[in-house]
Amino acid sequence: MPRRRKKKPVRIIHQSVGPLPLRLAARFVDQLLVFSDASQKRHGGLAAVLFADPDAVPLIATRTMAPIGSNELELEAALFGLEQARDHFPGQALTLFSDNLDTVTRLSLSRSRSLGLGLGQDPELAAMLAARDVTAMLERSTFCWVPGHASCRGNTLADQHAAAAAA
Repeated sequence: MPRRRKKKPVRIIHQSVGPLPLRLAARFVDQLLVFSDASQKRHGGLAAVLFADPDAVPLIATRTMAPIGSNELELEAALFGLEQARDHFPGQALTLFSDNLDTVTRLSLSRSRSLGLGLGQDPELAAMLAARDVTAMLERSTFCWVPGHASCRGNTLADQHAAAAAA
């Protein structure tokens, strides 16, 4: 008789009550929290979820675009999040969360002048930021990687809305 394979246990993920899990929420008090995500289906979908206050209803913005490479689409989603923050909350310090480590690294290095890095090292990104008029936002922005499909409610909302925009 053939041996039966064991079924994988279903992993239950409990979403955080606020936009971030409680263990992280204290680090980002009084900051605008921006969660960005992208999805590729029939089209490319971008989503930005902005929390001005952890207890308030988030501002959600989506955009559909032509499908491109995965990392490029995630970078477009992050830049879309910066645009939304600039338009709706001008001058406010923000933290942008993305589940794409390449995007977070690229944006973080673009503001690292102390290491001799910066936008001069990435002219393609500099052009993208200038075209969207968000270059000045780098000074008051922090970029954080959040694992995809984790217990972070903000990331889950961004993922859902990006998938809906891409359908």
